[in-house]
Amino acid sequence: MTDVRDVIIVGSGPAGLTAAIYAARANLKPLVIEGEPSSTVDQPGGQLMLTTEVENYPGFIDGIMGPDLMKRFRAQAERFGADIETARITKVDLSTRPLALRSGERELRARSVIVATGAQSRMLGLDSEIRLLGHGLSTCATCDGFFFQEQEIAVVGGGDSAMEEALFLTKFASKVTVIHRRDELRASKIMQDRAFANDKIEFLWDTVVTDLVGTDHLEGARVRNVKTDAESTVALAGMFIAVGHVPNTTLFAGQLDMDQNGYLLTTPDRTATNVEGVFAAGDVRDHVYRQAVTAAGSGCMAAIEAERWLEAQH
Repeated sequence: MTDVRDVIIVGSGPAGLTAAIYAARANLKPLVIEGEPSSTVDQPGGQLMLTTEVENYPGFIDGIMGPDLMKRFRAQAERFGADIETARITKVDLSTRPLALRSGERELRARSVIVATGAQSRMLGLDSEIRLLGHGLSTCATCDGFFFQEQEIAVVGGGDSAMEEALFLTKFASKVTVIHRRDELRASKIMQDRAFANDKIEFLWDTVVTDLVGTDHLEGARVRNVKTDAESTVALAGMFIAVGHVPNTTLFAGQLDMDQNGYLLTTPDRTATNVEGVFAAGDVRDHVYRQAVTAAGSGCMAAIEAERWLEAQH
């Protein structure tokens, strides 16, 4: 049998690396499987690697670039003895003891596992999104709304999340245009009423975004009316895509309990899953806050819970 680790952490965003810091300081010698750079599902460093400036993470008065923040997380985890490997877990068996994880042809064994595989924002599928993400295009109003003071911006979507984003952005923008592919919103009645009552919010109905305008920063969007096929260009300083998130939990289907949207379910106020010795941290279980600081906090919780669980087993 391969060497058995006390804890293996799957994922290397704020949750995974914070868990690694705490687990390493507890002398658990954690192994972090950070994902592969070519993968959109388990990219090393998580979603912050796609973020430019982060101004709301405590301790950085003048802000910090997302990738730089994650480099610091990683270096701190390694300083305390965490092993970090660039690989992708392709299969898990949580019914056996020790717990089994497979990366290609290699099998890994662990007494406990912390799942921190995160979530990814649903995108529109445009080639230009890759170029402009973090340069006027965003998936997080809480993260980036501040940068659009008195500018005209747009939100794509029609659900509660889109209305929440639009309402929040009116604190900064001069105008927020909601672009929705239907002629009515999917959002709850109370969220619709709030959006309709806000004079900074306008609606572009029956409309889809077909392309983004701008080379190194967003300048506007090409849109098409789905009923008339009429196309036009909307000048914008920023755009927020709010068409939902997808938790990276396919790997654990049928083994860990999930809600209807695929987010891992944990014991209330804890990170323990339905499988003994398996814990979940970060956006893989959080569909409410989705912030780096809350992900880091749950990574800390998962590591402490794993340490206590291992101690109880021994």
